[in-house]
Amino acid sequence: MRRREFCLGLVAMPALARSAFADEVSSITLISQHGLPYLPLMVMEAQKLVEKHAAKLGVPNLATDYRTLGGTQSLIDALIAGSMHFGIAGVPGLATLWDKTVGTANEVRGLSAAQAMPFLLVTNKPEIKTIRDFKEGDKIAVPGVKNSNQAICLQMAAAKEWGQENYAKLDPLTITLPHPDAAIAIMSRSTELTGHYGVSPFQDYEAAAPGVRVVLKSYDTLGGPTTNGVMFMAKKFRDANPKVTSAVYAALVEASDFINKAPRQAGEIYIAKTSEKRSGPAEMEKLISNPDNVWATTPLNAMRYVEFMHKVGTCKKLPASWKDLFMPEVHELKGS
Repeated sequence: MRRREFCLGLVAMPALARSAFADEVSSITLISQHGLPYLPLMVMEAQKLVEKHAAKLGVPNLATDYRTLGGTQSLIDALIAGSMHFGIAGVPGLATLWDKTVGTANEVRGLSAAQAMPFLLVTNKPEIKTIRDFKEGDKIAVPGVKNSNQAICLQMAAAKEWGQENYAKLDPLTITLPHPDAAIAIMSRSTELTGHYGVSPFQDYEAAAPGVRVVLKSYDTLGGPTTNGVMFMAKKFRDANPKVTSAVYAALVEASDFINKAPRQAGEIYIAKTSEKRSGPAEMEKLISNPDNVWATTPLNAMRYVEFMHKVGTCKKLPASWKDLFMPEVHELKGS
């Protein structure tokens, strides 16, 4: 099924239909956002990996529906509304949902990491050299105000720059905008937008554009490779559908292995799924093979986000370890 945009409330999602062949669902919906961090889902869709692993586990003819949303909050809303079964978003989104649902019938956890990738804060305003130079009137696009990786990482950078009590100093400047729209605005200077904390490949196009500079790299704030995307889901869905859950995880592992071993072919899948016009296979291969990228299901440095959110009060509960946030499927991995 071709990847497509959709609006909640306008599209009727299938109920959790039970399979005639097994006591598990017969169809699932998987949701991602825009950009290279969601490549594992694209590979899973293109190669029908979930269907393959589900059949091996005794769930034949599992139907999969892959969809794309424009921002973190939309994806969170979809999970809460029951309009999706699996979705990739950032650790802060997972922490927020876990904090609100842990111990309840609607508890949300991560199935696994999807990858670890850096994101870049860029600007098209010549006088902005560091985050200190953003002033009133500037606008910084993030995929979700206050709940996305970028939004929390910007708060962490502000706390480092101005002190913990001023962690939200740049929040009034942030706006929610999908990465493709933000990149176009930054490069064309067609709106009031002066900054964008994005993801690859959009941030790479921006950084290469005349008059655009990189202000901040997420790894500089986070201290190294950090999980960018997490596959999350409802615990009750896993409990009711262990085979389907295992199939999705096995598919994600296989997709990660494929990306590592065949980055050019993975780039071709990205181009086909997104109708990418700017980059060809060679450039996409280069972006995918960036040494800063970690294509694996192991959560890396995830607790850095959660500890910060707990410290400033946006996450009331503090997990004892990263394992509290994730399903047992990844507990044997060397996560953090």
